Amino acid sequence: MLGNVDTRPLNLVVPLKQARALHRHLGMETCGDLLRHYPRKYLHYGSGGALEGTSEGDTISVIGDIVSARSNPKAAKPMHIITVFDGTATIEATFFGSRYAAGVLTEGRRVMLTGKLGYYRGAPQLKHPDFVLLDGSAEATGALRQLAHFGKIDDILAGREWLPMYPATSKVSTWTIMGAVHAVLSTLPRIEEPLGATPIGFCSLDLAIRGVHAPPPEGPGRALARLKYEEASGVALVMAVRRAEQAQRVTTALPHVRGGDMDTLLNRLPYTLTDGQSLVLGEISADLSRPRPMSRLLQGEVGSGKTIVSLVAMLQAIDNGAQCALLAPTEVLVAQHARSLQETTMRAGLPTRIVALTGSMSAGRRQEALLSIVSGEADIVVGTHALLQEAVEFFRLGLVIVDEQHRFGVEQRDALRAKSPDAPPHMLVMTATPIPRTMAITVFGDLEISTLKELPGGRKPIQSSLVPEFKPRWVARAWEKIREEAAAGRQAYIVCPRIDGPGGVTETAEALADTEFEDLSVGVLHGRLPAEEKDAVMADFSAGGIDVLVSTTVIEVGVDVPNATVMMVRESEHFGVSQLHQLRGRVGRGGNASLCLFHTRAEPGTPAFERVSQVAATSDGFELAELDLKARQEGDILGAAQSGNRRTLRLINLVADYDIVRRAYDDAEEFVARFPAQAADAARELVTTVPEEWEYLDKT
Repeated sequence: MLGNVDTRPLNLVVPLKQARALHRHLGMETCGDLLRHYPRKYLHYGSGGALEGTSEGDTISVIGDIVSARSNPKAAKPMHIITVFDGTATIEATFFGSRYAAGVLTEGRRVMLTGKLGYYRGAPQLKHPDFVLLDGSAEATGALRQLAHFGKIDDILAGREWLPMYPATSKVSTWTIMGAVHAVLSTLPRIEEPLGATPIGFCSLDLAIRGVHAPPPEGPGRALARLKYEEASGVALVMAVRRAEQAQRVTTALPHVRGGDMDTLLNRLPYTLTDGQSLVLGEISADLSRPRPMSRLLQGEVGSGKTIVSLVAMLQAIDNGAQCALLAPTEVLVAQHARSLQETTMRAGLPTRIVALTGSMSAGRRQEALLSIVSGEADIVVGTHALLQEAVEFFRLGLVIVDEQHRFGVEQRDALRAKSPDAPPHMLVMTATPIPRTMAITVFGDLEISTLKELPGGRKPIQSSLVPEFKPRWVARAWEKIREEAAAGRQAYIVCPRIDGPGGVTETAEALADTEFEDLSVGVLHGRLPAEEKDAVMADFSAGGIDVLVSTTVIEVGVDVPNATVMMVRESEHFGVSQLHQLRGRVGRGGNASLCLFHTRAEPGTPAFERVSQVAATSDGFELAELDLKARQEGDILGAAQSGNRRTLRLINLVADYDIVRRAYDDAEEFVARFPAQAADAARELVTTVPEEWEYLDKT
């Protein structure tokens, strides 16, 4: 969030014992930390919904009217039973041996109950819940008495139609947080607008902070909208400042050289580029021709032809005497890229020198590679993280390409930029994981974005089928299909979620070699194999020496074997939506009809089964990206687990809040243009205040 809402130490406003608990268990030090701990939901008197999304055993809170009350004082253990109507449902609460409850919980009173949800003959019930009377007396029991640490319960609950329920722990209850927030808000001076004026169409930040914790009768909607806008504005301002700074940088222009190697390759390709590839190449070529460093993201469907686009771009740089670096996430992918690029340039009759650099190379080979890089002899250097080491020096680095950018963070990109400090290199980052539109402007707001959707000519859509373990005949047919493809001279992948143990690569390969595929050549590939062995296995598979390759997700990205026409992903419920789509893209890379089989042990009706079913039913990566985002929500994508209590985005839903995010980005662009110095100061304060959040944001 822009600005500091309240920097007062929490222990100066909240009782010391409670302040210590908030610090120890929720990491809160200042009043601002507490005010940014937003409610997870609200109880609204008369609107019901207490049971929505709950399961038996959950602790719930219910606000409603007591519509009936009865006691059994003569029983061995006297009981008092009330029925509460919350606006949509009735819930029964039973109190044992409590004369106090029997005396005050009478028909017609308004009450809030908090307890563990149970069911009896299908009807919801609470046994001996804590309660607080909400009709003026505000008498409370149990955990609800914690409110009294922060003042009179009457004062804290007075006039509230909406009660906030906070993310809590076993040591710090929602009532402790509510009471502490009440104490802070009671002494909070008016909050100033961080950028000077209230954005048009939104309430003030002061009203928003107060209204999200103590909503007015109409509810927290306006407050939440402003706070979502504020969160988006923080990210948007940083991205807008980055874009403005990039626009001021000067580098060496690498224009199109007519008749150069780039033109030669394009003229000698054995196929025609798609319209989408030609359009994207035009955008990249124009960027390279300017004396401002290119910062572009190329997102493309699996198999859409990003590699050839990147090679053409690199040849434009080489035509200008520059070197290129291609950063890839795995050694398998580095070896394949180097081999593929060399074959393509050789077929076109080009003298392009391509060098691979990985961490596992022998000292002699590494020294030879480093010498060719620093001397300028190497035109294209393909490498893993080994490229980032200080020992790697370029003669004239002009273009950096980052493949599968989600595997790398901004610090890796900056490390490569630093290889050419006098003239920052142009930067192209690529991903085969389509990015939802809100993510595109939130996380990649400092990059221009190009998109490839269509598949090159000759590529046939990949058929996908679900293979549930509970249908053994389907599983048997899947193995039979793989044997049929092998008999036709094709090859297959079998992807496992682990290396060892039941269902792992090792055990699966051994079992299949002895049973289903005893007449076929079965290979094994996983991350623990030595680099030389991995390269040898992939080379053998590419050459057709292996019929069935049993692998982990080491083949997830970039691996290109056109003869592979069928894949089975074992226990596919253990993989994410985007990962399954990436894996599927390893087949169908030739002109043959291809099939991806998603095996699953998940039960029908479970979220895991539904997720795999949706992937099998949909081949559109952009549609799946939206589905993935909706399923995981922004917490996983933007690093809720990584950033702890100081997470950057707490309220924004990256599926539903596109309009708010778009508005924040447009406003940030205008603000940076009008007040560049103030914008730069605000952005700098944001990044230095929450560095761990921004680091994760950049990596995601």
